[in-house]
Parts: sequence; structure tokens; C-alpha cells
Amino acid sequence: MGEEMKVIVFGLGQEEYGIEVDKVRTIERMSPITRVPKTPAFVKGVINLRGVVLPIIDLRGRFGLEETEPTENTRIIIVAVGDLEVGFIVDAANDVIDLDRDSIDSPPEVVGGIRAKYLHGVARIGENRLLIMLNLSEVLNKNEIIQLEQIED
Repeated sequence: MGEEMKVIVFGLGQEEYGIEVDKVRTIERMSPITRVPKTPAFVKGVINLRGVVLPIIDLRGRFGLEETEPTENTRIIIVAVGDLEVGFIVDAANDVIDLDRDSIDSPPEVVGGIRAKYLHGVARIGENRLLIMLNLSEVLNKNEIIQLEQIED
């Protein structure tokens, strides 16, 4: 057995994804989002969370998946990477699990239509459950988001 880590499991469409718990600040229900002009379509705007204004990214849009209307299960996962705090809109936040780091394989080129650079790897859980681990530093790549803003102008 390798080193264990705790992972938040969340859903986007039919796939399950994971983010290390130590990168997650909080999980919130959907709340009204204030749109910000001149941002990429997947940057939905900002929310005021207990006095802190946070940008909100729709992970479906970020990964080029079809965006859907929020449901009762939709959640905003607040993550922190370095000095950046951001909320991700996800279809559902399912649970917290312990994961053996050794169970994470390198990502294939594309998983569920998502390019490998956004993925840290794919973890095997039990016999037939796969968990797609996100590479948060790429998902939140400021340069790429800024380039997208310039393209969309």
C-alpha cells in the first residue's frame, strides 16, 4: 500500500472526478452568480461568499462539455491553488474517499472528451469504478484563461 490521500468525488455528466481534499475549501449549494463582462463563456461570473468575492468556473464549459441547467444536486466546489481561490460548478458532489496514490495511473490522451493536460491521472476504485483526478494547476491556468478572453473579444 502506498500513501493514502483524501479525495472529494464529484460528478460531471456520466463521469466521476476527484480533487484532493487539501485543495478544497468548501462545497456550497448553487447561489446567484453576478456575470462579469469580457470573460470566457465558462467563467460564469463571481459570487460573494462570506465577504469574499470568488470567480466561478463551469467545469463543463471549461472542458468543452455541453453545459446544463443547474439542478437540486448542482454544487460549487471552492478550491484553492496557490494564491488563487475559485469556485467550480459541478453536477453533484458525491462523497469523500480515501485513495491510495499508487492506484492512480497516468491519464490517457482523452477521457470523456477532456484533454489529458487537465487530468492528473485516473484512479481505479474497486473492480469497475474509475475516478478521474484533476490537475488543478492546468484547469486554472491563468495564461490560457487570459488567452481565451482575448480570442473571444
